Amino acid sequence: MPHVLPCQRGVAQALVAEINCAPASMWLRGRESSYMPHMARKRAFRIGRSRTGLGLFATAPIKKSAFIVEYKGRKLTTEQANKLETRGNRYLFEINRRWTIDGTSQKNLGRYVNHSCRPNAEVHTIGHKVIIRAIKNIRTGAEITYNYGRDYLINVITRRGCKCDKCRKKRADARAKARAKSRRAHNSDA
Repeated sequence: MPHVLPCQRGVAQALVAEINCAPASMWLRGRESSYMPHMARKRAFRIGRSRTGLGLFATAPIKKSAFIVEYKGRKLTTEQANKLETRGNRYLFEINRRWTIDGTSQKNLGRYVNHSCRPNAEVHTIGHKVIIRAIKNIRTGAEITYNYGRDYLINVITRRGCKCDKCRKKRADARAKARAKSRRAHNSDA
């Protein structure tokens, strides 16, 4: 049973603290290890603040191809998922054309993995289960990310601009280049 947190904290901080402080047995009930028998019982990540809200961060080095977390939730038909999407649900993971996972529950730790155009993890579907595993060695303190895919990039991210490190650096370089060009043009006029 989770411990009670002081009321002076905000709801988001309380949730993050509860998840990060909860024993691994609360989240890992053994079902996960049935298809990943070598999975460690201790979580190698924590939930914390990232540029895009909350994110998953490594608390210990994670080796390439290691299981990180399962994306969990109710299994919905595509029709049900479309209705939820029109109402603004952001945690829908499409398994195939027929089924979608609604990862809205805050117990779904996979929902905290953010998008990156240069990810360090990837998603695998095993039957109707979705797991996230490392595609490269992840150092302690690094945010765990995967590429959400073309549809999400076109429909959601491009409207607001991608906030991953690669895209932020690309925009910063473009701004610096434009400033330098402007200075050169200004200096040649003077």
